[in-house]
Amino acid sequence: ERRSGKVDECETTVNISRSVAADRRYIAWLSLVALAYNYNIWFCTVRLAFPYHSPAANMYWVACDVISDAVNLIDICVWQPRLQFHDPALTKAHYRKSPRFKTDIFSILPFDLLCLNFEFSSIYRLNRIVRVESFFEFSDRLENVMAKAYIWRVARTTGYLLFMLHLNACAYFVASEHQGIATTTWVYDGNGTAYLRCYYFAVRSLINIGGLPEPTTTFEITFQMSNFFIGVFVFSSLIGQMRDVIGAATAGQTYFRASMDGCVAYMNTNRIPKMVQNRVKTWYNYTWTAQGMLDESELLDKMPLVMRTAIAVDINLATFQKIDLFKGCDQQMLVDMLLRLKSIIYLPGDFVVKKGDIGKEMYIIKSGAVQVVGGPDNSIVFVTLKAGCVFGEISLLQSAKDGGNRRTANVKAHGFANLFVLEKKDLFDILIHYPESQKVLARKGRKLTKAKAAPAKTDAKKEEKPKGAFLFETKPPTPKLLKVFGRLKKN
Repeated sequence: ERRSGKVDECETTVNISRSVAADRRYIAWLSLVALAYNYNIWFCTVRLAFPYHSPAANMYWVACDVISDAVNLIDICVWQPRLQFHDPALTKAHYRKSPRFKTDIFSILPFDLLCLNFEFSSIYRLNRIVRVESFFEFSDRLENVMAKAYIWRVARTTGYLLFMLHLNACAYFVASEHQGIATTTWVYDGNGTAYLRCYYFAVRSLINIGGLPEPTTTFEITFQMSNFFIGVFVFSSLIGQMRDVIGAATAGQTYFRASMDGCVAYMNTNRIPKMVQNRVKTWYNYTWTAQGMLDESELLDKMPLVMRTAIAVDINLATFQKIDLFKGCDQQMLVDMLLRLKSIIYLPGDFVVKKGDIGKEMYIIKSGAVQVVGGPDNSIVFVTLKAGCVFGEISLLQSAKDGGNRRTANVKAHGFANLFVLEKKDLFDILIHYPESQKVLARKGRKLTKAKAAPAKTDAKKEEKPKGAFLFETKPPTPKLLKVFGRLKKN
């Protein structure tokens, strides 16, 4: 029951994450919602500032507005109410009580209908801009499923900069109309594409490139000074965000380099042989290339127990259930054992265990392969174990009395091998809470010990000699010819 409760909780968490956080279909829908939101914030402002409304163009604007509103309406009525709970009643109740519901309702109020009594203007669509949470939700969920989320973060920060320049271009055109088009050298002169020329002015003004026409009136001077001040703060903050994004993207690489450089410096200080140094460097490089981190436990320790359990169950539970030694044990005990596993990477040719060593660990091959070797210079390969195989589990239950937990073979890595290790101490700490499983393992341990001892006794009997046999050699058999002469003499 304990196992089922814990594992069911993990499965529920995983199902929720799959149906919401990592559902590609939902993220695809959110991308459409984000596109509709960007349409509103970009085109509402540009239509409000620039003279882009005309009888010929209005029908296209209305069509785009209707499509955008339809996307938002479907998102509010269909998608959003199902995100929190599986029970539809609880889902709707939770969504309707949330502040987001009120914001969503306000964002789709049809103020556009006022255009029927007044002139056509995008000012009636400014309430669409308050639905900014839909864009941030899309951004967060996209980061969750991207393997390299920093790419999206860089693109998003670049988008923020472009949008600030867009707003400044709109403000500059409104200011030019207020002063009068082409009335001074500072305002827009009316030549070329209005939006492109104003956007070019915004880039030079906010980023402080220089070379701008000198403002002449008080309004122009005030506007330009505000531009400079805003540009300094906006541009510096965006540069800071970009630095943080790039720093976060390379934080792991920086940590890896610092760790490796520190280790190399330590080895040089202590004059470690170059051969050993090269193997250490190889381990660092392969570990980073294979898993992108030096220690997986550092990452997993930051997760809640439920998440760590779900990951461990997904990776290794099926392998544990196939081990004969653990068949019949409590399933929750197996789950607890999974949480104690440690990942270790072995280089090609490294000995995992050596014959005669005291066995204190059990090994599960995560990736790569190991070989059981023996003979002269370990040149004979008895068997090759690949990913998913287990070895060393018997030594966990054998006693140190009479050398019962000594390794009976040499095992070395065949190429790079990533192994999960379970220590005997961790197993005994777990068995305290599972007395029935402890009895099962003790019984199996005795059987395995007897089965191992029986062949040894048989071999010992075959080699056993009577007392004194090593002092006197066995007499050779009497020749048949001498036996014949002996019989004739008796007769």
